Amino acid sequence: MSERDICALADLDDPGARGFIIDTGEERCEIFLVRKDTSVFAYLNRCPHANQRLDARPDRFLTTDETRIICGAHGALFRIEDGFCTSGPCAGKHLEPVKIEIADGRVRIATD
Repeated sequence: MSERDICALADLDDPGARGFIIDTGEERCEIFLVRKDTSVFAYLNRCPHANQRLDARPDRFLTTDETRIICGAHGALFRIEDGFCTSGPCAGKHLEPVKIEIADGRVRIATD
């Protein structure tokens, strides 16, 4: 496992989401991955409304039907594909994306 590795692709349910703490040596940040079909999306674990964690309970990032990302604090809803907030106090804003890549069955922080 390299320093850029986050997890194995097989570690993510489809659909599903999971949080991770990434330590780059320069900074430590919380991110989460969402797997949907053959795609994986990554975002900082921060709501644009109040700059707080999205998962009020660990790894609870998706609505019960697993079609949208939800903020556990105030119920804002975000599209999985681009992090756009469709409803709630931060409607019209976006989650901050994290660049990732998938190679050899591993999800990693992108090099570019």
